[in-house]
Amino acid sequence: MPTAFFITHPEVTVDPAQPVPAWRLSDRGVARMRTFAGSAVLSGLTSIWSSSEAKAIEAAGLLAAGFGVPVQVDEHLGENDRSATGFLPPVDFERVADAFFANPHESVRGWERAVDAQERVVGAVFRILGSHRAGDLAFIAHGGVGTLLLCKLLDAPISRSRDQPSQGHFFAFDLQSCQIIHEWRSIDED
Repeated sequence: MPTAFFITHPEVTVDPAQPVPAWRLSDRGVARMRTFAGSAVLSGLTSIWSSSEAKAIEAAGLLAAGFGVPVQVDEHLGENDRSATGFLPPVDFERVADAFFANPHESVRGWERAVDAQERVVGAVFRILGSHRAGDLAFIAHGGVGTLLLCKLLDAPISRSRDQPSQGHFFAFDLQSCQIIHEWRSIDED
């Protein structure tokens, strides 16, 4: 059964002086992604799509290197637009992220509304699925939009209770039926 994997980038180097979309993977994130690229679960991969953010492209490139397939980029797979606030210290970020998921029809501190981010990422995923021909497919993106996609595929309300436990997780779904095979698992699991 052909499978789609939604994979979130692992740990990044946080640099408040840089725009968040320009952040790169940390050494730990690179090592985790390299290990995951060798996982047997990905052995049928024929197509890799990434958001346009540097950390996702870097993670996708590490995955693609082992499969000899190009990384295709779609900006609509990007994380929810948080440019209104830019970098927030972790405690503040968590509070705003909680409000983002709890109030999906509202813009929290100027962030893209959760319903709009969900519509964008779901549209991108289904457009890409519509052109995919054979084999397994990987989307490399971000936890927030991954959670929004997972909620949609589960036909569940938008909720942070479906969020990944930390960076560097993935869920899988059947390419034909779009039924969830499993929810979030760490990229460190085999």
